[in-house]
Amino acid sequence: MKEPTILDFVKALLTPWRGRPPAIPPLEEPSITSPLPPSDEEVVVVSTEVPSAPEPGPAKKPAPQHEASEPFRVPWLSLSAVGLALLAQALLEPPREGSPLVAVGIYGLALVALLAAIWKREWQIPVLENETPPTVLPLKVRTRAALLAAGLMPFAFLALGGNRFTPLNLILWLGCLAATLVAFLLPVSSGRGLRDWLNKLRQSRWTISISRWALVLALATLVVAFYRFYRLDSVLGEMFSDHAEKLLDVADVLQGQTSIFFPRNTGREAFQMYLTALIAVVAGTGLSFISLKIGTALAGMAALPFIYLLGKELGGKWVGLVAFLLAGVAYWPNVISRVGLRFPLYPMAVAPALYFLIRGLRHGQRNDFIWAGLALGIGLHGYSPTRLLPFVMGLAVGLYLLHRHSRGRRWATVWAFGALAFTALVVFLPLLRYMVEQPDMFAFRAMTRLSAVERPYPAPVWQIFLSNLWKALIMFFYDNGSIWVHSIPGRPALDLFTAAFYFLGLVIIVLRYVRERHWVDIFLLLSVPMLMMPSILSLAFPEENPSLNRTGGAIVPVFIIAAIGLVTFLQTLKNHVHPRWGQVFSGLVGVGLLAAVGYQNFDLVFRQFDRQFMAGAWNTSQIGHVIRAFADSIGNPDTAYVVPYPYWVDTRLVGINAGYPLKDYALWPEDFEKTLEQPGPKLFILKPEDQAALEKLRALYPAGSLYYYDSHREGKDFLIFFVPPQTP
Repeated sequence: MKEPTILDFVKALLTPWRGRPPAIPPLEEPSITSPLPPSDEEVVVVSTEVPSAPEPGPAKKPAPQHEASEPFRVPWLSLSAVGLALLAQALLEPPREGSPLVAVGIYGLALVALLAAIWKREWQIPVLENETPPTVLPLKVRTRAALLAAGLMPFAFLALGGNRFTPLNLILWLGCLAATLVAFLLPVSSGRGLRDWLNKLRQSRWTISISRWALVLALATLVVAFYRFYRLDSVLGEMFSDHAEKLLDVADVLQGQTSIFFPRNTGREAFQMYLTALIAVVAGTGLSFISLKIGTALAGMAALPFIYLLGKELGGKWVGLVAFLLAGVAYWPNVISRVGLRFPLYPMAVAPALYFLIRGLRHGQRNDFIWAGLALGIGLHGYSPTRLLPFVMGLAVGLYLLHRHSRGRRWATVWAFGALAFTALVVFLPLLRYMVEQPDMFAFRAMTRLSAVERPYPAPVWQIFLSNLWKALIMFFYDNGSIWVHSIPGRPALDLFTAAFYFLGLVIIVLRYVRERHWVDIFLLLSVPMLMMPSILSLAFPEENPSLNRTGGAIVPVFIIAAIGLVTFLQTLKNHVHPRWGQVFSGLVGVGLLAAVGYQNFDLVFRQFDRQFMAGAWNTSQIGHVIRAFADSIGNPDTAYVVPYPYWVDTRLVGINAGYPLKDYALWPEDFEKTLEQPGPKLFILKPEDQAALEKLRALYPAGSLYYYDSHREGKDFLIFFVPPQTP
């Protein structure tokens, strides 16, 4: 029989419905199987059928026992693909020496090795679990609840005017939302489960069963929590001007100003302000930097369980776990969660919205569509880039409909997506009211980047768009931008290992789509640039692209794709290294790779980023501590001042660090004479270069003393001019 050639393989890939490459053995699970030992939840089915007696014939010698003595079989092609991808990515790590084209060429060789490994059946392409039919997508609602929701909506919309939450409009809005949920959500059980649970609580003895998989998840959660909360007080160690704006908004909330949209500093959605206000009161941290950081760190953590669930939905529990770990320890999501700004609210909305939507499309569960709409609506109150999420979700539904041929299923899906959109609209209602009242303010910040409102386009729009798109797509491997306050300028957005497996995962998903034509694969690929559009569409300011904050929604698909690449590689080792020890070997390799990922990302966040950020940030915390020490000893907070100087400290941040968050310590030189009326000692903080202001102070206060404060940070020293109490 003629051996198949590479031409046959290419033909099979390009014509998946008429021919296929040599059969790839399916995995034990419908998705990706575990390279580690099975959990307690897994069941092994043993056949009880008695084999028929063999027909008589010549005696045969017993088959030789190879399992115990068979040597290790090295999957050279698969190892070459991984090794070449790691080598290519290592050449793109800073400091880069030589042309990046060399790395591109090596990545090309990795691609060839991976294709050959798949052709030789070393590297298996995982099989997606089949979708379940839409048995619970009836085109009906609870009529009374739906009529109540429709009746309350216009009254809630009108009452939400004036950019204020009030008791009346909150009752109307939340009542409309509750009626919407009652109208659309279907019952998931008859209530017997709740009764059983209550009966168990009444028992005198409780039995708690914990599976090995639950212990694995608990350990992974502890690791991720360490990375997200370790040194949260000192990384980041300083605030910048955006933090002052946020804390002033939070102060407004604590003083009873319950805004729907906060127009300060070009406008901000309300979610972070109310979350921080809650933390400031409950945790007792007050109006402080740590209050902001606790809130955003929790928001970053909230996305991770849904990354696990979505990875499990698309590739099995091991893909979910690896995606959870990769995203949990990674430098990119970790840094944007520590800045204390709204950045992690974007992936926090994307992860549950996409999880529930994809699960709803794949399994026909209407409730999933409603939960997706709820996640979308809440996300729109978080961070402005989330406004692209409805388009991403629409893309998922459009691709699903294009790949489905059942007319009934299409209509059921369209109806369910309509219910999703209505639910999201109800949650979005307060912002919709503000958008109608103040359309310019609502869209101002986005329009300054998208249009020529603030400055003209530096080049033809189509050229800027294509350039931005290319830079965003390669940021995972090459350059994540130059914004130093939330990234390490010039380095890739992913660590060496995650970037390499992300590349391999992309190839696997492309090949699987070519063969299987499954809508999830093409959506997973297209969702990455779609979720990065808030950065790509920075057409008036292309130097701001790429940025880790506005591309944050892509965290969700990127780390799932990387996990698919890593888990399928470990599966390859398990299946081809050795019949008995392959599972142990692949498990050890997996732990080693994850440990290497953790080590590099720890270094990126807690050494490289911390050192670079502190070198660029102004030391308002040190100035604040000096003023606080003065106020707690011989002076008071009203007789300390900071003399402003161009491109120096934000004097509002000095007050926050000193413990007086609503006080601006700025005192301009032309106002020095006003301090003569103040009794008692006085303290003036100056930049060393501001000799003119220093001479003026010496002229006003001849008895004053000058001290030089050594900050132990290059270029961050400052002067302290102390005026003793005047003698009568």
